Amino acid sequence: MPRVLIVAALLLAGASPAAAQLATFPVGGEMRQAFVFAPSPSPAGAKLPVVLAFHGRGDNIGDFQYVNLHIAWRDAIVVYVQALDRDGLSGWQTERGQDADRDLKLVDAALAALRTKYPVDDDRIYATGFSNGAGFTYLLWAERPGVFAAYAVVAGRLRPSVRPKMPRPLLAVAGERDPQIPFADQKAAIVTAIAVNGVRATTATCGDGCTTYGAETAAPVTTWIHPGGHSFPRGTSERIVDFFKEHRRTRTR
Repeated sequence: MPRVLIVAALLLAGASPAAAQLATFPVGGEMRQAFVFAPSPSPAGAKLPVVLAFHGRGDNIGDFQYVNLHIAWRDAIVVYVQALDRDGLSGWQTERGQDADRDLKLVDAALAALRTKYPVDDDRIYATGFSNGAGFTYLLWAERPGVFAAYAVVAGRLRPSVRPKMPRPLLAVAGERDPQIPFADQKAAIVTAIAVNGVRATTATCGDGCTTYGAETAAPVTTWIHPGGHSFPRGTSERIVDFFKEHRRTRTR
């Protein structure tokens, strides 16, 4: 299960998380929860980037915080968001209209609340997720493309009904031996992203297993293909943060 894999990531990271603030957001009659890590004190006069992070199915924010995105990017507001129960396990919607769009509404509510408390930089808001959380991240690209500057998915696939239309930078991490979400499905999502962003023509290597499509464009697709399975590999959070730091929201596309 994803929870086991996240604990493994903690052992690999070897770092203790800083104190989190538990935030609650009323959405559709439910009190939704998140762990919020914010710079303390916030730099005077500075606007802060925001990273929304979505755990895998059956997991929770108590475990997922140990991927340590907030340690990889100490100057950002990093928000680990908790899913509600779906068929006996916590999980995110992955298509528009599921569960009355409760998770899309949660994202809207969470960002609105964060803006009242922190100096949010609206041009540096990012979404990332693992497994089922990656599927939700793809949905956010399709349904909230004007909100986020870039997206990062780990072990994720696109549902047939989810079709992003607005080019946006994407980092996709996929395991060739993933027994839970077939590599072919993950690769198909990447192919779709490359087509949406129109970056099929040019490629550049960016390390072992790493390829960037359209490196000189405003909406590149970077892929990191590793030989493992359904996991959040060591160094993934650092890759995500480095990718996000390269991209601000642009309003011309």
